Amino acid sequence: MGYHNKSVEETLLDFNTDPLKGLDIEEVKNRRNKYGENSLEEKESKTVLNMIIDQFKDILIIILIIAAIISIALGEIIDGAFIIIIVILNAVLGVIQENKASNALKALQEMSAPASKVLRDGKLQKIASSQLVPGDIVVLEAGDYVPADIRLIESVNLKIEEAALTGESVSVEKQWDVIVDEDLALGDRGNMAFMSTIVTYGRGKGIVTETGMKTEIGNIATMLNEVKAEPTPLQKKLAQFGKILGIICLTVCVIIFIMGILRNEDLLEIFMTAVSLAVAAIPEGLPAVVTVVLALGMQRMVKKNAIVKKLEAVETLGSTTVICTDKTGTLTQNKMVVTKVFDGSNIWDVSGAGYSTIGQLICEKGECTSDTLERIMQVSVLCNDAKLIKEKEEIIGDPTEGALVVLGAKGGYPQDELNKNYPRIDEYPFDSERKLMSTIHKRKTDYIMYTKGAPDVILSKCSKISVNGEIKPLTNEYIEKINKANNKFANKALRVLGFANKIVSEGTDIKQEENDLVFLGLTGMIDPPREEAKEAVKLCKRAGIRVVMITGDHKITASAIARDIGIIDDQLEAMSGSEIDNYSEEEFKEKVKNINVFARVSPEHKVKIVRAIRSNGDIAAMTGDGVNDAPALKQADIGIAMGITGTDVAKEAADMVLTDDNFASIVDAVEEGRVIFNNIRKFVGFLLSCNFGELLLIFLSMLLGWGSPLVPVQILWINLITDSFPAFALGIEAKEKGVMDQKPRPPDEPIADKKMIVSIAFQSAALAAAGLISFWVGSRSGDRLTGQTYCFITVIIGELLRAYSARSETSFLFKVKVFSNKYLNYSILLAGILLFTVVYVPFLQPIFKTTTVSMTGLGLTMAFGLLPLFAGEISKTFKNRY
Repeated sequence: MGYHNKSVEETLLDFNTDPLKGLDIEEVKNRRNKYGENSLEEKESKTVLNMIIDQFKDILIIILIIAAIISIALGEIIDGAFIIIIVILNAVLGVIQENKASNALKALQEMSAPASKVLRDGKLQKIASSQLVPGDIVVLEAGDYVPADIRLIESVNLKIEEAALTGESVSVEKQWDVIVDEDLALGDRGNMAFMSTIVTYGRGKGIVTETGMKTEIGNIATMLNEVKAEPTPLQKKLAQFGKILGIICLTVCVIIFIMGILRNEDLLEIFMTAVSLAVAAIPEGLPAVVTVVLALGMQRMVKKNAIVKKLEAVETLGSTTVICTDKTGTLTQNKMVVTKVFDGSNIWDVSGAGYSTIGQLICEKGECTSDTLERIMQVSVLCNDAKLIKEKEEIIGDPTEGALVVLGAKGGYPQDELNKNYPRIDEYPFDSERKLMSTIHKRKTDYIMYTKGAPDVILSKCSKISVNGEIKPLTNEYIEKINKANNKFANKALRVLGFANKIVSEGTDIKQEENDLVFLGLTGMIDPPREEAKEAVKLCKRAGIRVVMITGDHKITASAIARDIGIIDDQLEAMSGSEIDNYSEEEFKEKVKNINVFARVSPEHKVKIVRAIRSNGDIAAMTGDGVNDAPALKQADIGIAMGITGTDVAKEAADMVLTDDNFASIVDAVEEGRVIFNNIRKFVGFLLSCNFGELLLIFLSMLLGWGSPLVPVQILWINLITDSFPAFALGIEAKEKGVMDQKPRPPDEPIADKKMIVSIAFQSAALAAAGLISFWVGSRSGDRLTGQTYCFITVIIGELLRAYSARSETSFLFKVKVFSNKYLNYSILLAGILLFTVVYVPFLQPIFKTTTVSMTGLGLTMAFGLLPLFAGEISKTFKNRY
């Protein structure tokens, strides 16, 4: 149960613990027996043997193994060995990928604190964190990892970075004496410290409320164990494709074998033909081509700042219909920038991006003058502990203070020069109770105190206001004007700070001087969106991809950024984590269709969002960098981790890592994924049109009573030289225009859809017709051997020329650069050489059952071989019209 909504007294009473002495040794032993060790459990992992066995459960792989055994049994050792090598390579790659995917929990365990400072028997001891039990009193200091979930009972200026859980990099201020609502998100539970987060400032003491798998980080570990790795869309489609293909091929081969028996043909010959045809019909090169094409796609993605860990994830990207993205650093620059300044009279717009000092302040009213603006610049730079490295455009220190230093530089007040002219004499650091920071500086003739902090607190400390350099009483009229500017900034999701100053005496006590101040103005800052992210979101919309922002930030801030980038149009498209809890799984499944921004979410919420999106039939990509993102990264169809800010846990759980943490790189990767899938479709269409063409050729020939126009060795040779090299070349075809103007493919759409099946049928018929005509002409001009040689040449030429038509499913050959794919040119040339070698080299003719063909005969066979090419082009007309 949560203790954030309980008082310290109630918590101590529940755990029967003394805050000054802690637990005694005997009680610790009893509780350890009851609760176990404070560590994360790992589920039993698969053995390597089990992983290997799983690789051979695919129907296409089983068919290939059977084909290999039959080939070797019939003496086709090379062909059989080739198939076995492909199957083994496929299995090895699969095992390597699955083994890598199991390292997420190990990375999570490494984040646990190795040692803790704990009160036991009234003594402060340092013990192994694994030995903590509920009820222990733990002491926290800056630099410590929080060793368990803790209800704070003391805190002094305590700040904890909870990015591992909430995803937000800004440290959270903690106060022990507050009690918060039961249903508040983790990021708002200011009286709690959570396991594996880091103390960045101050100190504290608390009582351990949960240990091990019961902690919030343990809850994430549980989710990581429970989330099952599901097959990718490509794996599902290939499995479905393999089943259908196997059934069709084996059925046709059985029919051909039965027809041969009914026609009293030689039993051994017809059996050999049927088996050879079965081997040829199964595209054994398909797994190899898919593997190589995906591997090459991985290499291309590296150049686009995306490292893909799993081969299938490359294609999954191209199927993506929804991208769930984090805000900070992915859609935004992860750099606080001042964009607005109010000087008591006017509002100034601040130009310039990031930590670059190139920019200027422009008055909203046009021509304005303001002496007060100079004083705001001085407070911004001098009442500040951050340092700007101008040459590198980097900040050392707090991002908020860094933004103020950059503001000063843009206004003409460089940090080094101001610090030299106005040396700091004293300071009163910021703390969460005062919400102020003050510094005293020496000027030429006097001393001045500069103060910055929360606008409402600053205003309550002021009695005067500087209006264009003139000091005036702070009347209700001025206060109303200040509040109006503050609300205007806040409504734009800007983080607002107030500024004031005061002349003080030498040697004054700074802690007594934060009153009777002169109000100077306000600044509004934000982590601005990346410009390239805006363009990427536009491109996603054009491509039919929905972008959903999931962030630990507040709803107003998240909505403002999302609106600026173009993710949402109005407030109705945003929802907070607490609102998600109000819906059942089924209700939320419908609700998620219209929500594009989820704010203040927990790890459970992220998993629930991704699961709901996927249950609606969408392919979901999920980005993240924190430990809190890991379960959702595993739940998504493709998890994308941040390479710069991402934790090891997120990177291990993800399928892809961005080296630049940029949303635009995701969109580039989606485009690459679409290109890869299009190429897979091209070579699948090519292979099937060729293989089914051969099946149809022999089926029709036997139906006409002509016997088989091809002998078994010729069928296997055709299969070898046309199914391998040209298919590889089509797999690395260059990107076609308009690839991101298409809507995402339906997730359940097979690789060979209706349009492709019609196209394959059309081209298979053309190849079969060309082969039959060639066989008939050859047999009439010579004998059966000549007819079979004619058919052999025509089928190979027809399939090779058909490869050029297969370079695009929609664009006609005359609209593309025919010979621009050099790899296809090389593969066609090599296949041609192999063809004419077995036709014209005398000692090979008996082996391949060929005979020398005259130039006239060669011309005829090549002319017949143009038919599949023409059919491929004509089919595009019907496809485009359809």
